[in-house]
Amino acid sequence: MFTIPCMIGNTRFEKAMIDLGASINVMSYSIYASLKPGPLNKTGVVIQLADRSNAYPKGVVEDVLVQVNDLVFPADFYVLDMENGDQTAPILLGRPFLKTSKTKIDVHSGTLTMEFDGEIIKFNIYDAMKYPGDDNPVYSIDVIDSLAQEVFELDGKDGLEVAISKHLETENEELVLSTDLQEIVAALNNFPKLQQSGNVSYIALPVSNGRPLPSVLQAPIPDLKPLPSHLKYVFLGDRGTLPVIISNKLSALQEEKLVQILKEHQTAIGWTIADIKGISPTTCMHRILLEEGAKPSRQPQRRLNPPIMDVVKKEILKLLEVGVIYPISDSNWVSPVQVVPKKTGITVVKNQNDELVPTRIQNGWRVCIDYRKLNAVTRKDHFPLPFIDQMLERLAGHSYYCFLDGYSGYFQIAIAPEDQEKTTFTCPFGTFAYRRMPFGLCNAPATFQSSSLFDDEERGKTKINKMDTSIK
Repeated sequence: MFTIPCMIGNTRFEKAMIDLGASINVMSYSIYASLKPGPLNKTGVVIQLADRSNAYPKGVVEDVLVQVNDLVFPADFYVLDMENGDQTAPILLGRPFLKTSKTKIDVHSGTLTMEFDGEIIKFNIYDAMKYPGDDNPVYSIDVIDSLAQEVFELDGKDGLEVAISKHLETENEELVLSTDLQEIVAALNNFPKLQQSGNVSYIALPVSNGRPLPSVLQAPIPDLKPLPSHLKYVFLGDRGTLPVIISNKLSALQEEKLVQILKEHQTAIGWTIADIKGISPTTCMHRILLEEGAKPSRQPQRRLNPPIMDVVKKEILKLLEVGVIYPISDSNWVSPVQVVPKKTGITVVKNQNDELVPTRIQNGWRVCIDYRKLNAVTRKDHFPLPFIDQMLERLAGHSYYCFLDGYSGYFQIAIAPEDQEKTTFTCPFGTFAYRRMPFGLCNAPATFQSSSLFDDEERGKTKINKMDTSIK
């Protein structure tokens, strides 16, 4: 950690803390109240501190201008109630600010640099590391042993015997404490109580409003994203609801016929997870068979920064509402949550050599479960998966080719009741297990591929490969 001087508005802070381990910028509420840099927006983020305790910010203030020497950087601050003391930094600048200011730390030369529009400022890191300046005094009390000797009269006797005998003798008597002892007890009771660290505490989830209805009964608000020039949206519902993407090169008659067919079979299309009907367990069910001698594994939850924690919270609430997961507290198998970037779509950008290269766009996050320890002791299903050339051969000689992306296709398949506890995962909101087959299980692709969804005649028209469907 380092400290640097900065200014917000007309107020100068001599020791604003720079913390490489902080995933957010923090401002004390007293500073916010005095500066009033902008409106305080509500946020559902819960901040986990270094001692694993939780703090609840009053809100977030956006686009606060922070001046460091002659450079000015915008930053978003989470506002917290913090103690105001001589050793407390009122401003904490985390990794988002360091990224905006292009901060570089050169240990060899002992400099910390920030850059904006080609202008660079430097700090001496050894001067910046002089925080805090003084340590608060710490005192110890050396009277415990003498008090215990006086009150319990051990005098070399067996401690357990004395404790039991004295308890039986004085069970109905009121213990009279000396004046000195009463003063010491009163002083100890006035000290603030320390919260225990290291214990796992879960964050309460809001109460659900009930199971969501299918989209054909309660249409969701569409989140329309920009499309390439050869595609366009059409809507199967009223007032611009239930969107589907089609080619804009279809004739008016072709588009009319396609939309009519889609409207007739709109219950087969998934807009939300509530539209998933699932496959009958008598047709297909996923089982998790373990190797002989497999030992259960209970892994602790992993720390998540506030933005990622909000992503996990939304995913947990979504899956709980539709019954895909359920709370569990006594499983022998516990796996941690892992959130990874979700990249969809391709755009063209310039690289360092000023060349145009295709690049995938990250426009979301995918919540996964780290089942590596469970998969390591799971008996593998060697059901063959088709190769891409086999898929292409089946499409040869046909006039039309349509590619469908299955919506949460794995959730169509139930997990055997006796194996559901093995899918237990932990996160800051509790421990949960899956009723439906999730991503990450080693035999999930084989189970999905081997499921008997169509009879032989339909298989001649439709070919299923994992989550994607090719129709000819």
